[in-house]
Amino acid sequence: MPSITDLLDRVERLLLRHEELQRTNALLQEQLQAVGHERDQLRSRLSAARQRIDALLERLPVESETARNET
Repeated sequence: MPSITDLLDRVERLLLRHEELQRTNALLQEQLQAVGHERDQLRSRLSAARQRIDALLERLPVESETARNET
C-alpha cells in the first residue's frame, strides 16, 4: 500500500501535468482561432476572385457571334 508521501508526490505530479495540459489547450485554442480567421479571409478572397472571373467571362464574346463576325 502506498504511503501518504507517495500519494502526495503523485497528486503533485498530476496537478503539474494538469496545468501543462491547460496551457497547451489554451495555445491550441488560440491557434484554432487564428486558422479559422485565416480560412474565413481566404474564403472571402476566393469569392471575390470568382466574381471577377465570372464578370470577365460575361464580357467574352459568344462563340457563334465570333464566327459570324469573321465571315
